[in-house]
Amino acid sequence: MSLLVVGSVAFDSIETPYGRAEGVLGGSATFFSVAASWFDRVNLVAVVGEDFGKEHLDVFTRRSIDTAGLERASGKTFRWQGEYAGDMNEARTLDTQLNVFQHFAPKIPEKFLGSEYVFLGNIDPVLQLHVRRQLTGARLVACDSMNFWIKGKAEDLKKTLAVVDALVVNDGEARMLTGERNLKRAADSIRRLGPRMVVIKRGEHGATLFADNSTFTVPAYPLEVVRDPTGAGDTFAGGFLGHLARTGDLSEGNLRRALVYGSVMASFAVEEFGVDRMLRLGAAEIEERFREIKELTHFDV
Repeated sequence: MSLLVVGSVAFDSIETPYGRAEGVLGGSATFFSVAASWFDRVNLVAVVGEDFGKEHLDVFTRRSIDTAGLERASGKTFRWQGEYAGDMNEARTLDTQLNVFQHFAPKIPEKFLGSEYVFLGNIDPVLQLHVRRQLTGARLVACDSMNFWIKGKAEDLKKTLAVVDALVVNDGEARMLTGERNLKRAADSIRRLGPRMVVIKRGEHGATLFADNSTFTVPAYPLEVVRDPTGAGDTFAGGFLGHLARTGDLSEGNLRRALVYGSVMASFAVEEFGVDRMLRLGAAEIEERFREIKELTHFDV
């Protein structure tokens, strides 16, 4: 199969109770593609600036991620600075410099147009819709969004939701988008807009999949230390869609397995700053955590 991601590549500066990292490689497309690359081949579409060096590109090439859609523009790469405190469930943004990302207009290479599985990161919903319309043969298109677009471009977002198969958002975004406090009602409301499945991420409380006549919740993998939650949601999406692309199976049972793989990949991402932990992974580690989560949630009746 083939898996396409369209989103951001960024340099992040992050402070948490466990340390600080300056200018580490981040962005939605980065976290998603590195996680998904453990399951299937990934095609990347994003934009970077003149400060994006070979050492940064090597992160993608090491994981055999196809960067034919990685545009180089004049200027600096998107930069974000934030900090986490307390339970680290939410970041406080200290600085955002969009730089070349401000004028990002995704260009899909011809060889990527046949991608069967697609993830549209939390870019402008107008751009998400533009990309979606080009991918007429895709089996599954999922998108993400964020409070900025939900507040500022709600009608454009609804147009995108009308033509995608899945929405992957956190609980706060689901409530903001629908006005519903109850997550089941929020998911039902979103599905009426178009997506046949909704994945609601709940941080340390795991994630829930809502689909036709089916609801399934997976816990977060229990960790003693979470050093950096940045990118955990995109990493989760990478594990989820990566498994689906690898298997080509969209049955209810396999959707549930994919949700567990999403939780597994997110658990690795938060152990260190940036994507470093995921670059040192082995397939056996991924499968071991999958088995551990299965054991955590299994019981006899």
